[in-house]
Amino acid sequence: MTLRARLALSLVIIAAVLLVPLFVARTSMRRLHEDIRGLREREFQASLVLGRLRDAMGDVRAREVALSVVRSDTVQAQLIASLVRARLLADSLNHFVLYSAARRITSDLAVIGPAADSEFAAVRAGAVGRADTLSEGRIAPALRDADNALSSMEHELRVQTEQRVTAAEASLSNAEVVLLAALAIALVLVAAISLWLTRSINGPVRALRQGMQAVAEGELDHKLRLNASRADEFGQLAASFREMTRQLRELDKLKAEFVSIASHELKTPINVILGYIALIEEGIYGPVPEKQAPVIKTIEAQANTLARLAAQLLDVSRFEAGGGRIEPRPVRFSSMLDDLERTFHVLAVQRDIQFTVVRKGGLPEEVLWDPERINEVTGNLLSNAFKFTKAGGKVELVAEPAENGVCIRVSDTGAGIPPEQLKHVFEKFYQADNQKSASSKGTGLGLAIAKEIVEAHQGRITCTSELGKGTTFTLLLPLRVLNRRRTGGFRLLAPADAPAPK
Repeated sequence: MTLRARLALSLVIIAAVLLVPLFVARTSMRRLHEDIRGLREREFQASLVLGRLRDAMGDVRAREVALSVVRSDTVQAQLIASLVRARLLADSLNHFVLYSAARRITSDLAVIGPAADSEFAAVRAGAVGRADTLSEGRIAPALRDADNALSSMEHELRVQTEQRVTAAEASLSNAEVVLLAALAIALVLVAAISLWLTRSINGPVRALRQGMQAVAEGELDHKLRLNASRADEFGQLAASFREMTRQLRELDKLKAEFVSIASHELKTPINVILGYIALIEEGIYGPVPEKQAPVIKTIEAQANTLARLAAQLLDVSRFEAGGGRIEPRPVRFSSMLDDLERTFHVLAVQRDIQFTVVRKGGLPEEVLWDPERINEVTGNLLSNAFKFTKAGGKVELVAEPAENGVCIRVSDTGAGIPPEQLKHVFEKFYQADNQKSASSKGTGLGLAIAKEIVEAHQGRITCTSELGKGTTFTLLLPLRVLNRRRTGGFRLLAPADAPAPK
């Protein structure tokens, strides 16, 4: 699935999941609305009808009492009208499922009507006793029964209303629980989808970023932790990355081969030139004129510079191609430090620079290194320190024990290196902006070779500097190194009584 399709599918699923709580809420609100409308159309209307019916029954009772006192057709007509109104209201109660009580009231009203007519006729005829008998024997019981039925109906309606309200409250509570549960499930699903989507994108992006950083740092054989057979855009990027690194490795190999061949081929003519210069200086071809002697010395110095540059180029190309070998053998560490101190003491006196070699306690008596190569590294670092330090300055070499190894620091009080250039000092042909303060120009290969030699010893070399105050190079080397080629991979060592350099 492509990244675009994955994003689209995730958005659709998230939208669908978020719509579920909305649907649940809408369904619950619709059910609650129906319950409220049912209460309004049934129980509330029924209570209004019951109130009117009770008023109508009160009118019937009042008209019946008035009929026995006032012998008037008007009162009889009013009684009949009240009976008709009460009967209509009782009939309308059938719409609210109050059948039994409504039938009782209708039946009672049916008894009251004829009895009231007979009572009115008896009153007009002067038969007061008969009228009283009709009133107390037929009309009054019917009215009481109707009142009882009306009270029963009110009670039944109140019970129904309470049940409907209780059901509505329960329905609302259930809807709230369902809504919260649906919302919680939706949030969990959205979080899971978001996490899956983030991981599916963040992982490949991190792998690509690490790969590009590794390539930028010169690790052209970096194995990208991303499958090129993926069906999405990241698979295409992984395939492009692998093809890019393959081409870069080929170009780097061609460059190393070219440098190796070129430097190797340069050695022969340079050695021939130096050989003839030596013969000329020895007078094999006749005496050298006084005016030509300085010229010959200059040619010899430049030829030696070319020979040194060719040797350095060949050295670098061998290490980069994995062919740079070291030949470790037992070395007395204190003797090596003594040799360095004697070698650079003369230069320190000539340049008026204070030079000290500091030996910390706990140093090993013997190490298994390639002494020529390590002397080449330390000599290069000390030469650079003297080159960039003015008269009156200070150069110091400190040796101290490290965990499973030795730490050697070479520091000076020279010009220093700009912070933004520190990360480039071990690159081939790179020269910092402080060259104008140097006593002589360099080729930019010394530190690159030093780094290769140190890493071939399974060690590490780092540099710290402060512009205008000086520079410190730190070597961390194990006590014993096997005879090996420069293939990469080393352990980081730290001084036993000092923090690791930054």
